Amino acid sequence: MRVHPIAAATIFLLVVVGAKLFFLSGLIAAADVGATRSVSVDLSEMHHKLKNLPVEKIHDMTFVFSNGD
Repeated sequence: MRVHPIAAATIFLLVVVGAKLFFLSGLIAAADVGATRSVSVDLSEMHHKLKNLPVEKIHDMTFVFSNGD
């Protein structure tokens, strides 16, 4: 006889999740439309900047092991 409360709770959770998806899908879609219109990236300029980065020489001693100390 414990099946009825478990089934009722499952149905209740499904209804709540479905209602949440139904009502919030319009807000999410509206937010996506505004975001895609305002984004603009110039890939050629970005590629040019990445090719001309300054180079700094470093003296990396990470894997230097002493001999018999």
